[in-house]
Amino acid sequence: MSTPAPTLDLELALAARCGPGRRIVVGIDEVGRGALAGPVAVGACALEIIDGRTAPLPDGVRDSKKLTARRREALVEPVRAAAAGSSVGWASPGEIDEIGIMPALTRAALRALEALELEIDAILLDGDVDVLSVALSTAGAPVPLVELRVAADRDCASVSAASILAKVARDAYMVELDDQAPDYCWASNKGYGSAVHREAIDRLGAHEHHRHSWRLSASVPPLPPRVPLRSLDPLPPRAPSAPWTPPASTMTGRSEPAVVRAAASTSAAGVLWDDDWHLYEGKERR
Repeated sequence: MSTPAPTLDLELALAARCGPGRRIVVGIDEVGRGALAGPVAVGACALEIIDGRTAPLPDGVRDSKKLTARRREALVEPVRAAAAGSSVGWASPGEIDEIGIMPALTRAALRALEALELEIDAILLDGDVDVLSVALSTAGAPVPLVELRVAADRDCASVSAASILAKVARDAYMVELDDQAPDYCWASNKGYGSAVHREAIDRLGAHEHHRHSWRLSASVPPLPPRVPLRSLDPLPPRAPSAPWTPPASTMTGRSEPAVVRAAASTSAAGVLWDDDWHLYEGKERR
């Protein structure tokens, strides 16, 4: 039996809880948490809801894991055209090594939200643990309503759309990185722990784009986490080629990096997404 299409029911309910008039509700989702190499990315899809009405998202929007690469890519521009705003926030392998994967995910989410440049009324997260409210509260502005929903990437259209934005952007970036280190086959495995990827690590050692605090292979012991390992640009250092917009612009159409108001607080923020995850799992989750 096919999975029902995601809806905007929860997004509309959140807008109603915030009161009448114009409301901005944002769905966010992450990709790249379980990879051995490359950044983590968090997509954000903002909806403008006015007195219970909003423009629909494109037909075919689903959790990115349920779509082929070609279908995901075809949906990016329609999603961006339909949304009130869209962005992708990033955290680099160096940041993951320095502060840990969970605070890095929170940091990427804050960057995605900041890049929208919208006054957000509510945020919809996939999972059942809210640490985003604490991080946002340090920004000195009103904290949006944060709603948690397990399987929101499956059931809530804004989160499904966010997962597509993040997945397509990160996949394209990993294809770009493959040109720098083709032996690791990042164009096909996207940095996850495939057999050929691990064999290359055993043979060649770790690359600068690997997460050096992780157990990459039996022959490459992990360095202690949460210790600065090297000086890296805080966002992916190199932009994918056209038509993909640079990671530093977080897919907003602007060339300047996003400003992160609450970044200093994210090292203790925790995790936004609570689905089961194993540090050294080879299977691609996103």
